[in-house]
Amino acid sequence: MSTRTHPTPPRTSRGTVPHRGTTTVLTLGVPAVVVLVAVAVALSWRDDLPDPVAVHWGSDGVDGYGSLTGHLVGLTALTVVLCGFLWLVGFLGGRDSLTRRLAAGISVWSAVFFAVTFVGTLAPQRGLTDAAETGSTSGVLLAGLVAASLLGALAARLVPADRPQPTTAPVPPGAPTVPLAATEQATWVREAAPDGARWFGIGVAVLMAGIAVLSRQWGVVAVLALVLALLVVMLGPWTVTVDRDGLAVRSLLRRPRVLVPLEEVLEAEVVEVRPVHEFGGWGLRTGNGGRSGVVLRRGPGLQVRRTGGRVFVVTVDDAPTGAALLNTLAARARHQDDASPR
Repeated sequence: MSTRTHPTPPRTSRGTVPHRGTTTVLTLGVPAVVVLVAVAVALSWRDDLPDPVAVHWGSDGVDGYGSLTGHLVGLTALTVVLCGFLWLVGFLGGRDSLTRRLAAGISVWSAVFFAVTFVGTLAPQRGLTDAAETGSTSGVLLAGLVAASLLGALAARLVPADRPQPTTAPVPPGAPTVPLAATEQATWVREAAPDGARWFGIGVAVLMAGIAVLSRQWGVVAVLALVLALLVVMLGPWTVTVDRDGLAVRSLLRRPRVLVPLEEVLEAEVVEVRPVHEFGGWGLRTGNGGRSGVVLRRGPGLQVRRTGGRVFVVTVDDAPTGAALLNTLAARARHQDDASPR
């Protein structure tokens, strides 16, 4: 059973990208409204703010200053560039709902976080003549993170799910399979775990939290704790299952999850995955060519080509067996459908 060094493009139609209007509203429209509201609020406070305003805080208080106009331009430019990129990802490559949800959720998260922290750090400066008198704003980070996470999750939730796209096309003759009797049942379960580099990253986060505690920046401590919890969920072990229902990949908390039903499986194969080059990092990702995946390490991965031009990848041990069993069960499902009375 061979392992491909580079992923091959699907040999079927790449499919169209659905729900582009919804993607545009969530990745561009909603962030634009959020940023415009933040800018309008800031401009309405212009006469009440010191010049320059405080833009950065250290352990001893304010340690960075800038003009309000420059601060506004920086916020707007950063949001436009990031959300524009995410819109392109969802609009051009969002053939599956996972990609569209990631694009919408991250776009709204970014806009809300930037806006809340921007307005939240300006509010305590109103009425001051010297921005150095501004107290700690560490709680603003926590408020921004919570608000952004809730609204980002809501945006992802509002993305329409993929409609069922069953196929009657046979599994390619050259696809790997396993010998399985017509009445025999089989289930393959493995844990997709991160490599040492991911745990190193979590260790660094713990160290940063320790430094924040020693410096008594409690808002930063709370933010780092939430980020660390998210890292554990997204970069921790995922359970990968192949059975008569298809492929299921579930996170440590069972959500998020990815389900690929047998009737949508065109072919399962093994590919060599390079996380940074192909997916821009680790975790639940969208990668080159609109592929999506749970990418936790470099090395062999189970890749599933499914209907609608969608491709899903998960890096997991014993990927050849998982791919072979998924092909076998998909082929069996086709035969059962053909044999069923019409």
